[in-house]
Amino acid sequence: MLKALNQWCFPEGTPLSKVFSMTANAGFDAIELNLYESGGEGLTIDTTVGEAQAIKSMADANGLTLRSLSTGMLWSYPIVSEDRDIREKGQQIVMKQIELAAELGMDTVLVVPGAVTAHMAYDQCYFKSQEALQPLLRHAEEHNIFLGIENVWNKFLLSPLEAARYVDELDSPKAAFYFDVGNVLQFGFPEQWIEILGHRIAKVHVKDFKTAVGNINGFVPLLAGDVNWHAVMKALKKIGYDDVLTAEIPAHTFSSRTLPEDTLRHMDAILQSVEEEEVK
Repeated sequence: MLKALNQWCFPEGTPLSKVFSMTANAGFDAIELNLYESGGEGLTIDTTVGEAQAIKSMADANGLTLRSLSTGMLWSYPIVSEDRDIREKGQQIVMKQIELAAELGMDTVLVVPGAVTAHMAYDQCYFKSQEALQPLLRHAEEHNIFLGIENVWNKFLLSPLEAARYVDELDSPKAAFYFDVGNVLQFGFPEQWIEILGHRIAKVHVKDFKTAVGNINGFVPLLAGDVNWHAVMKALKKIGYDDVLTAEIPAHTFSSRTLPEDTLRHMDAILQSVEEEEVK
């Protein structure tokens, strides 16, 4: 499997040249970029084809593969919003993700389909998000890009059976799941999710979580939480997943260099634990 970092692993505003060099120097194979509002560092809603090509050349020069594109903008502009302007902005964001991903040689974009709130009932979120995703999936099909629905703390798609059904009901060869190992630990067992989702998984995020904390402060570096990494890796191997594992961990405040170095060692230990068992 390829090992990658998400751009969020570095302090906000870190120049892309530094993100690339530190990721490559630590020994990673790939980097996951994010789409930002105008003025953000790297890819933004205003990025031109020429600017995207320059970013790809920079990644190539550092020996880094670009496999997927994330964004945090859909929290502010959900595609299920009752406000038409907000909803349309969310659609534009995903369309831009798809177009940039195709230009950069990626095959997956991460999509948060919506969130259940006091004002957005669970069933409304389910059906409205599926409806909103249909034109985006047609665009994704035209560009040969997967829409990876991620399991985030949005009170939505809380079981692997439901998540699998949701993707299947979209009825598109480009409808997929972007599975986050750490995000699911508060609600279930990631290895079970992996086996149930199976071929629907397009990409995988890795981070760790301490269930005794039980809130956002429970997210910790890899190997420091309660994820059964051995079971997770065995499940990924069982379903034939052999793409990229992308660490999505908050940046270190003391030294931005320490996170890539530490995380690579942790990911190597996770991967080697399964390899060593196979040799025995």
